[in-house]
Amino acid sequence: MNKHFLFTPGPVNVAANLRVAISKPDICHREPDFDALLSSIEQKLLSLFQIERRDRYRAVVITGSGTAANEAMLSSVVGEGDVLILSNGEFGERLVKTSNIHNAQTHLIEEPWGQAFNLCRIEAYLKANSIAVIAMVHHETCSGMLNRLDLIGAMAKAHGALFIVDGVSSVGAEHVDMERCNIAFCSSSSSKAIGSYPGLSFVIGRKKQFKKLKHHRARTTYLNLATFYAFLKTHVQTPNTPAVPLFFALEQALDNILAEGVANRFDAIRKRAHDLRRGMRKLNLDFQIDEKDMCSVLTTVRVPASVNVTDLRSRLRESAIIIYEGKGVFKDKVFQVGNIGEISDLDIAHFLQKLEAALLVCQTNGNAAVVPIRAPKPIEKRMIEQARPQEPLVS
Repeated sequence: MNKHFLFTPGPVNVAANLRVAISKPDICHREPDFDALLSSIEQKLLSLFQIERRDRYRAVVITGSGTAANEAMLSSVVGEGDVLILSNGEFGERLVKTSNIHNAQTHLIEEPWGQAFNLCRIEAYLKANSIAVIAMVHHETCSGMLNRLDLIGAMAKAHGALFIVDGVSSVGAEHVDMERCNIAFCSSSSSKAIGSYPGLSFVIGRKKQFKKLKHHRARTTYLNLATFYAFLKTHVQTPNTPAVPLFFALEQALDNILAEGVANRFDAIRKRAHDLRRGMRKLNLDFQIDEKDMCSVLTTVRVPASVNVTDLRSRLRESAIIIYEGKGVFKDKVFQVGNIGEISDLDIAHFLQKLEAALLVCQTNGNAAVVPIRAPKPIEKRMIEQARPQEPLVS
């Protein structure tokens, strides 16, 4: 079957060596083989975060999506204190819903989707309320906005609050400075910028904060971070049966990043984002937020008035190209183009040509004035013709 080009913020097209890694021989998760695998993954996660004082941090790996890691944090870290959620998008709202289940005293400061946080408002709220934990999303995928961590972390420190971060869709593409930003715990996922298969997530945090979790009342069984930390520290294992093949794949994905160099990986992802955005601007497309506020993972594009986004997405799918439609307040107003995973320059050229053609057809079918569209340059046509057409379908 032909390859699907996953221009999404996850899941992504994975590297060929991950398909080999996930098929390694079976091992038992209660044997030294798995202990060594988990230990290796933990050390490579610390390397990904570029933590200088690595002896102060640990990382637990959870069989579950990024939402599982976020629920593990919100159900384990808060204790009996108050938690303040900062939300300016879909995944901030998900943090609120999760916290409301586990924490009686959940506060919310909310901004419209895609709008930056009002720092003065947050500062005033912290002065007026006793807040034990502040939680926020780093990259708000619904809009593509990258929220500032350093300023919120400084406010948390000044007011004696723990700072926990949803880094599910930013880790692996953007530097998350745990130390400088005063982050106590940060979550992320295997299947986004790290470039592995879906199904694993992790929480990295300060060792001294992990140790304190045993004093909190357990609110969950499976997602209790205190239990994960105890099994990691005592046995170098997970408390529950892990998805072992996914651990092999995650280790290989981390090996790929470290072999390339973390800074080089970040630069490569930023370059892809730049190339896609430049190409889409040439098609007279506008973006939902200012580029200076965007994460390097994806671009949220306004749908031209003469285009039906569902029709556009369907036409791209005919060319095996997968994009996201907008959600919530952005439904029918935007589409999203991701640039993580195994995406080559040829893939980008192929995408831009197919997007150009799909927009023209959609606008013509809508009987609206067609926006002039630039014809592909000969060099681009040659690149597209050379693109890989017969790779296996990625699961």
